[in-house]
Amino acid sequence: MAKDGNNGAAPFLPDRLDLDSLRDAATRCQGCDLYRDATQSVFGEGPASARFMLVGEQPGDQEDRKGAPFVGPAGRVLDRALEEAGIDRDDVYVTNAVKHFSFVLRGKRRIHQKPTAAEVDACRPWLTAELALVEPEVVVVLGATAARSLLGPAFRVTRQRGEPVPLGEALAIATIHPSAVLRAPDRDAAYAGLLADLRVAAHTTVNGRRGSP
Repeated sequence: MAKDGNNGAAPFLPDRLDLDSLRDAATRCQGCDLYRDATQSVFGEGPASARFMLVGEQPGDQEDRKGAPFVGPAGRVLDRALEEAGIDRDDVYVTNAVKHFSFVLRGKRRIHQKPTAAEVDACRPWLTAELALVEPEVVVVLGATAARSLLGPAFRVTRQRGEPVPLGEALAIATIHPSAVLRAPDRDAAYAGLLADLRVAAHTTVNGRRGSP
């Protein structure tokens, strides 16, 4: 197994691949250096047969402390938007491209720091395994970091958001991260854009046709 935190997550994946064993194995991951300062790994949560998989960037401060994804302010924005878009939260698996919190200290506060490309690449084996096990029909890509991990560095959320694109056997739809709504000068407009993209996801089928609103 990797020792120095620079060899990626692949050596830490368990021999038996199911969500429980992956989640347990991720607690011991040292595939990049983020594990050194984070409280714990934060793995995905949701039903193994979920129709939708939502992929964000990384856990935030509250997620790092609680050990669960999307339980902070951005998660509350996401929950509201999912409900308004008509996506049943019980049919959603939520996870992040990076499983450890990346931050810088400012006094006693831990301020979010965007993961590096190397950290995103190092963590990709976990996300690849989650996709293979859940087999979602629709993958909602929340923000640029998740888009880089899943759709490559050339993909631009600002240009291609809300458009279904192939991702293996699934379709991916990119949109902004819910935290971007909280940072936006016009939160109402930012939220409306997120909601519109989620509504596209809600009515997208695996063959790319739109369902009935």
